[in-house]
Amino acid sequence: MSDQPKGKSLRTKRKPRPAISAPKQISGPIQQQPGAAAPRSTGGKSSFEAPPPSRPPIAGGKTSDLVKRRYSTRFNNLPSDFDATAPPVPSLPSLPSQFTASNDRGRGPSPARGPGLTVDVKALRDPSLRPEQYIAGLLSDASEQEIDEYQQALRRVKNRASTDLQQNVYQNRTQFIKISKEAEKLKGEMRSLQNLMSDLKTNTTALRSASSQGAAPSNDFDSGFPPTLSKRDKRSSVADRTAMWNSQLQALWKTVEGSQKFLPALPGRHVVQNAGLWIELDNATWKSRRAMQIILLNDHLLIASRKKRKVEGNNADQRNAPSKLVADRCWPLLDIEMVDLAGTSESASARNKVADAIMIRGVGQESYTYKTEKSDDNDKSSLMMNFRKAVEELRKGLRSEMESSNKAKETINYFASRDPGLLKKTELLETLSDIKDMLIEVDGKQQNLRWVESQVDELDIDIALQCFDEAVHRVEKLNALARGLKSNVVAQDFIGFKADERASKLAGLITRELVDTHNEPKKTKINIGRLAKLGFEDRAREAYLEARGNIIHKRSRQCIFEGNLHQYIWEVSFVYFTIIKNTVSTFQTCFPPLLMSACVKWAKEQVDAFNAILARQLSSTERGGPVWTECMDQARDHAKMLADVGLDFKSLIGRGVTSAEQSSNGPVGLGLA
Repeated sequence: MSDQPKGKSLRTKRKPRPAISAPKQISGPIQQQPGAAAPRSTGGKSSFEAPPPSRPPIAGGKTSDLVKRRYSTRFNNLPSDFDATAPPVPSLPSLPSQFTASNDRGRGPSPARGPGLTVDVKALRDPSLRPEQYIAGLLSDASEQEIDEYQQALRRVKNRASTDLQQNVYQNRTQFIKISKEAEKLKGEMRSLQNLMSDLKTNTTALRSASSQGAAPSNDFDSGFPPTLSKRDKRSSVADRTAMWNSQLQALWKTVEGSQKFLPALPGRHVVQNAGLWIELDNATWKSRRAMQIILLNDHLLIASRKKRKVEGNNADQRNAPSKLVADRCWPLLDIEMVDLAGTSESASARNKVADAIMIRGVGQESYTYKTEKSDDNDKSSLMMNFRKAVEELRKGLRSEMESSNKAKETINYFASRDPGLLKKTELLETLSDIKDMLIEVDGKQQNLRWVESQVDELDIDIALQCFDEAVHRVEKLNALARGLKSNVVAQDFIGFKADERASKLAGLITRELVDTHNEPKKTKINIGRLAKLGFEDRAREAYLEARGNIIHKRSRQCIFEGNLHQYIWEVSFVYFTIIKNTVSTFQTCFPPLLMSACVKWAKEQVDAFNAILARQLSSTERGGPVWTECMDQARDHAKMLADVGLDFKSLIGRGVTSAEQSSNGPVGLGLA
């Protein structure tokens, strides 16, 4: 034991390997000899590896076996048929430009080079794209699965594009509505600005004329005013101005005899100017005919003649009798024309005769000429100016009335075009012309009916996008607004009509969704709650129960009779009573207890339908037999699950089931056909 060499531990440091000389070029292969170093290939050149140094023996054991196996392994041994004189492998030539990646532009990744086909949106947007060639080049080497995936990707892109287009359409419609409202508002503001500019022009002209001509002549009819108030005090409010005008008219009626027949009291009628004394001239000879007095009102021109009063008594002198004014002619201002004769005469002598005269014409075929008694007064110029101003105000009032009438027609056309259902509401359409400027109070703010139309537009958009919660909230808001307008019946009817029409349309969409998702309790409860808020709770109840009855009929028809009557009755009874139980349970959570009688009636009808099926299927079996008894027991056992929702229909199961002798002998299972 002591003579054996001592084993070397693996943890001892090994001596560094000897340096290996650089490889040398050889002319031919070297014969392998035992003990010689094995050649190896490095970079296409043959080199030799020095023989491993001698290693000391290792003691036996698992570790020593692994070390021996590692030392006995050789690497990079050349094959036996290796020829060192063979030339190196030539490099691959470069591909032409038409076969490079630029030729695959727009085709997408090839199925052999990528994980799958992808949709190139840029290539599809190319206006010069040829679909046949594009698809042929893209799918030439694709498998069936890759073609299906590519088709699904194209469909997704199509659906996304359709959704984006729909969103853009609704967004553009909303913007168009907003722009039209802004345009209508701007149109109204421009009309108001035009009226204000016209008023400014008229007032500026009147002030310029008044400042150049001095103080206006006094009005003889101001004596009828109460002495306690001045003119400035009288014009301080609309009520005082109306009182002043009434006093002027009463003074005119007292002063001018017969004037009340021509000028009865009307709202807004008042005296503009008492033009003083005038002389009527003959149109042919310019000679004086009689003394007159001209009084200008805001809508008429009154001509009064001066006549002497009769003095009572036989010895009274009639020459000293006082004169009186008698109404002679009265014309509407829009029917006449007042012409200044000072600028129309051709000769100088004629111009001097009519320098202070005016002509009133346009009354039929006649014309009248009047001359002032005092040539140094400004009666003629002030009368001409006030006449033109009064005519302009009358024409402005007519234009306003015409515009109001046109606005009324536009309002009717606007509301009727937006909602054709209003054409059936003739009474409401007749009153729309009167409510065009009606204001209603909404949350403490004054809004007009165009604001109501904007809310209806938002409601239509929510209905089109099927945003049911927002749409139901808007309908409730409109109904609450209509209920709050108790003093305004017209606006209440208008808003109520709009809300009812949209609510009916919205209820139809929600009902359709309720029928489609009646098997989902959460969605069913939400949809029934929406319909209840809209006031269509009866429609929700009928639609839900009808949908559940249809699903029972559909599921029972899917049960196939394969010869085992007990199994068939088990399936049909399980379908019927399970769906009835779920329906009643959902009905109890969605509707108030007062409506439960409708659900109980529906469940009774479904049990009767099951009894009819049961009677047909058991018609060929012996009454009271084992098969008959087993099927009846199975049906009653399934009917027990209705007790969980408070229904006890066990006594109704099997009612109407008769013996085979009293029934038809048709084949079993035809009851569902």
